[in-house]
Amino acid sequence: MALRFEDDFLKKLEYLHVVSKRAFAGQSRADRLAPKRGAGMEFADHRGYSRGDDFRHIDWKAYKRLNRLLLRLFDEEQDLPIYILLDTSKSMAQPEKFDQALRITAALCYIGLSHLDRVTMVPFTAKLGEETSPGTGKGRIFRVFEMLEKLQASGTTNLRASVNEFASRGHRRGLVAVISDFLDEEGCEKGLKVLRTLGHDVFAVHLVAEADRDTSSYGDVRFVDAETGEQRDIEVTPQLAAAYHEAWQAHTHGIEQFCGRYDIGYVRADAERPFEEIILQAFRQGRFLA
Repeated sequence: MALRFEDDFLKKLEYLHVVSKRAFAGQSRADRLAPKRGAGMEFADHRGYSRGDDFRHIDWKAYKRLNRLLLRLFDEEQDLPIYILLDTSKSMAQPEKFDQALRITAALCYIGLSHLDRVTMVPFTAKLGEETSPGTGKGRIFRVFEMLEKLQASGTTNLRASVNEFASRGHRRGLVAVISDFLDEEGCEKGLKVLRTLGHDVFAVHLVAEADRDTSSYGDVRFVDAETGEQRDIEVTPQLAAAYHEAWQAHTHGIEQFCGRYDIGYVRADAERPFEEIILQAFRQGRFLA
C-alpha cells in the first residue's frame, strides 16, 4: 500500500498532540512541558537567589515588594520520547487490518514529529525488529512512509518476549503505543504490565477486524491458524458460531478491562472503520490525543 495523506488531513493532525499522563524529562527542546525547571518560556515558580545564579533571571518587581532577591523559574519545554510498537505478525496480514495499522502508525508519527518529539518505530512479532527513528520535524513524514511501506506481516506473536527485549535496550522512559490485534497465544497482559513496570506511559491500540470476530461459513469448515499454520476441521453450527462470537467479545472486553485496571490507555481501532474517524474521534475520546 502506498502511504500518503491529503494536505488538509495533515493540517488537522498538526493541531493535535500526544497526551501523556506522566511527565518525562526529554533531551532536546520541543513543543511541550516537562518537569525539569530551567529557562523555558512558561513561568513556574520563584526561589531565592544564590551566588553564581544568572542575575538576568532575578525578579526585580518581587524585589521591590519583598526586598528579597528571587529568581524566576520556568518549566522547560522538552521532547517526549514516543515509542510505537507495531505488530507485524502473520495474524495482522489481512490487508484491511495491516493497512489500518500502518496508517495509524504514520499519523501518530506525524503528530509527534510536528511537535518535535522523539519518535521511534519498533516492529515486533515474537521478537523485536529493527528500530527506526526518522528524526524530528514534520518534513520527516516522507521517510516514515518509506519505512512503513517496506514492512510485511509474517511470523508469530509474543508480546512479552518482545517487550523483554525492548527493556534490555535501556530506553529512556516515555510513552509507548502498542498497535496490535493482541492475538497472542500467551496473552498480551504480561507484556503490557512489563512496560508499565518500566515506568512508561502505555497505550494499547487494539486492531479488530470483522473476519476475526465473526464466522462467515457454516457446515464443515477447515480453520487454519494464520501464524502457526495449524489446521482444524470443525462443523460450524449457528450455535457454535454464536458461542464463538460471544467468546470473542469477552476476549476483547477482557483486554479493555485489563488496561483500565492497570492505568493503560486503550482505544479500539476497527479495521472497517474510517481511518480519519479513528484518529480524530476515537483517539481523542480515549484521551490519547488532544
